[in-house]
Amino acid sequence: MSAECREPGPEGPGGPSGASGSGQCPPPTMPASWSLPRWRAYMATAVLCYANLLNYMNWFIIAGVLLDVQKFFQISDSSAGLLQTVFIGCLLLSAPVFGYLGDRHSRKATLSFGILLWSGAGLSSSFIPPQYSWLFFLSRGVVGIGTASYSTIAPTILGDLFVRDQRTRVLAIFYIFIPVGSGLGYVLGSAVKELTGNWRWALRIMPCLEAVALVLLIVLVPDPPRGAAEAQGELAVGGLRSSWCEDIRYLGRNRSFVWSTLGVTAMAFVTGALGFWAPKFLFEARVVHGLQLPCFHQPCNSDDSLIFGALTVVTGIIGVILGAEASRRYKKVNSQAAPLICASSLLAAAPCLYLALILAPTTLLASYGAPLVALCFAVSGGAQMPGDSRGAPDHSGPHPGRCRQPLSHWTYL
Repeated sequence: MSAECREPGPEGPGGPSGASGSGQCPPPTMPASWSLPRWRAYMATAVLCYANLLNYMNWFIIAGVLLDVQKFFQISDSSAGLLQTVFIGCLLLSAPVFGYLGDRHSRKATLSFGILLWSGAGLSSSFIPPQYSWLFFLSRGVVGIGTASYSTIAPTILGDLFVRDQRTRVLAIFYIFIPVGSGLGYVLGSAVKELTGNWRWALRIMPCLEAVALVLLIVLVPDPPRGAAEAQGELAVGGLRSSWCEDIRYLGRNRSFVWSTLGVTAMAFVTGALGFWAPKFLFEARVVHGLQLPCFHQPCNSDDSLIFGALTVVTGIIGVILGAEASRRYKKVNSQAAPLICASSLLAAAPCLYLALILAPTTLLASYGAPLVALCFAVSGGAQMPGDSRGAPDHSGPHPGRCRQPLSHWTYL
């Protein structure tokens, strides 16, 4: 619960206006001493990056074997699209819940629960018989709930282990594993299917990797107090905790947060659809050009997922590096470098994607080249979006209660 508090009046903290009664701002307090050796912080970062890699591999591992999933469950393209809709919908609805839990309870326990949830759901989905396709859809929704816990909470732990420029660099490394993990999801799904002849083994291998991540998380990742990094060398802000509704109202008045969130949502809408359907789009383009026979029975032999996954990893890394370097250089002459680069790169991606759709029946090169250029631009623009809300401009006025409190929310999806 939060309470309204007032700043000390002219008579000072001990006067009538500043007495420590109900509704008063307590003086800033330093939390109990907490420190962590640098090597432990870097080990924790490596573990969280590894788990983030697996998190995004789960996002797109189904896309890598989508043709085989459709043949196995006898589902149409529209039903296959519903797989991703269920996944994203469950992630969307559960993310605020995990954000609330992460602010008020053990983040380490919440992350462990999320990894157990998504790995268990992924493993069990590999044993669902074809006549129960609805169970497969349900399992993808549970996987989405589990991944929401990680995407929401893991960056906040990194934010409490590092400060200022170190935090920015660590978060940049953490977010590089988004395109890398996405690309490796295609690669793993396609490669395991080719080796075993059964796409379901891709879902059975992932839990083994996730079990390693869970053990490393429990052993090596700390659960630092909120604001622990600042408390080591800066003023730690204590006081009353605001309620969830007050936090939402406060963020809603922060124009930078609202507009950047809408921008990331639009970008995720495009790149999510592109990422899910691109391998099948490339397969159909090859069929149209007579380079590939249609798939009537699984396994569907196609290297498109493997090729697209490998190129996604490369272009994703290039996009992040180009975006970060361009922002760093341009910021010397323009303080608004990050949003300008983000907007221009995303605008440049639009015609590339349009040309891919229009020219696919005419030339196969456009089918492969334009989506990758669009993806590279999108990731380059997206590299400017994620950030620490504590370093973002605040246009929302004082936090509820008028006590200055660091935001525990992060401007990313």
